[in-house]
Amino acid sequence: MTVAALYVDTALGPYARMDGVECWGWATRNGTQQDLFAKTRDARDYRGPHPVVAHPPCERWGRYWSGGPSAKRRRLKGDDAGCFAAALWSVRQFGGVLEHPQASHAWPWFGLRKPEWSGGWAVADSFGGITCCVMQGHYGHESQKATWLYAVGIDPVDLVWGPAPGLRRLDEGFRTKAERDSARMAGATPRDRLSRNERVLTPVPFRDLLLSLARSSVGGMV
Repeated sequence: MTVAALYVDTALGPYARMDGVECWGWATRNGTQQDLFAKTRDARDYRGPHPVVAHPPCERWGRYWSGGPSAKRRRLKGDDAGCFAAALWSVRQFGGVLEHPQASHAWPWFGLRKPEWSGGWAVADSFGGITCCVMQGHYGHESQKATWLYAVGIDPVDLVWGPAPGLRRLDEGFRTKAERDSARMAGATPRDRLSRNERVLTPVPFRDLLLSLARSSVGGMV
């Protein structure tokens, strides 16, 4: 079964040049977002027919949606040029799975039930969606990287639930620049953490898990 991988690096990412995978990137329309894949098919324009694996950008939905401790200007929560909304529509229409960081503000924004940290699938909405929390550390990531999944039409198989111990940190955990500066002044040394590329990379085992979930889909609402 062919799967459409949405919001991915169509040239160098883990989905590129895979048999049975149709890659869709995304390009800015209003000049306010980083222009990632301007010369590729825009994932916001996807109209089927294949089930999807969706990786909508998360910068404006995560803990640091305002820009983080070092931001020079404050951003707007949810200002992702419509990427998450389009990804949610695609999963509901054609089946498949969407992934976002744990505690994503997109879940309450779009009326989705938050999953339990400990794992297990739960009903997410009235559109046939289900949701869960899974650690990418069980599937090849160097950190825990707690991740929320939203899926429609899939076989809700058991995943490896719960924490994945003994891994590196995604970041140092500071919520503001003042908090970080205060810790430095108190003598706290920088903690070992992953680079941005290491944080955002989808490990091959996790990619394969998402593809298998999408391929188990019996379709969405169409």
